[in-house]
Amino acid sequence: MRDSGLIEIDHFGLDYASDGAPIAAVADVSITVRPGEFVSIVGPSGCGKSSLLNAVAGFVPATRGRVAVDGVAITRPGADRGMVFQQYSLFPWKTVRQNVEFGLKMKGVGAGTRERMARTLLSLAGLIGFEDQYPDRLSGGMKQRVGIVRALATGPKVLLLDEPFGALDAQTRQIMQQILTNIWQRLGISVLFVTHDIDEAIFLSDRVYVMTARPGRIKAEVPITLPRPREVDGMMTADFLALRAELAGLIREESLRAMGGELAGGLAGLDVMLRDGELADLL
Repeated sequence: MRDSGLIEIDHFGLDYASDGAPIAAVADVSITVRPGEFVSIVGPSGCGKSSLLNAVAGFVPATRGRVAVDGVAITRPGADRGMVFQQYSLFPWKTVRQNVEFGLKMKGVGAGTRERMARTLLSLAGLIGFEDQYPDRLSGGMKQRVGIVRALATGPKVLLLDEPFGALDAQTRQIMQQILTNIWQRLGISVLFVTHDIDEAIFLSDRVYVMTARPGRIKAEVPITLPRPREVDGMMTADFLALRAELAGLIREESLRAMGGELAGGLAGLDVMLRDGELADLL
């Protein structure tokens, strides 16, 4: 494990402007990711998970509170933070190796060193033999492996992942989870991971934070004490299933709370339209 890569999110709040009025997306969130730790964030749709991750990446400024890596406040994107998105963000005109080497080239790293570092990381991701392929010749899982390797190539202190496997089929997703945890265990990098998939969060993480419905707050912090290394077969153990039930229950509470107000408003509006005969032609 490293001695750097401490992520501190302290009483963080984020507002968005809508028709001139602020709308709170995230409210008073405090999270710590210790150096070398793998932490996931889960919660109902629209709770602000991605907004929180974007603030750590430096893409959006905090409205309130503080976000820092190793004690340095985040004010903009930086090389100390690698980011992987759900959408494949590779340069289509560059080969796999050129994509991975891009950040290193921008830092002035020599060609020989770039190639050696790229090959080492591509080997960890099982991509040796595809160095000269272009992204349009790769499967979705392979593209995302290249994206992870590219984010790691410049040696960031932390890795931020926003639903990176959300577009993949179930089998490929499980393989990607195993690859990611293998890379993380070898590099010892700090990871903050956003996902909707409860099994994924449990399988990968040391701790899982559950967020409430909007405005997003921390509802619970759930430690994952399952032994490592973890294998996919371990998802059927009693301990794993108990964690899944706990997290699913917490998220369900928030999803129902969020939907409750929307459903009540929709039903009230429907009653008005029925009363006024506005739906007569449709019934």
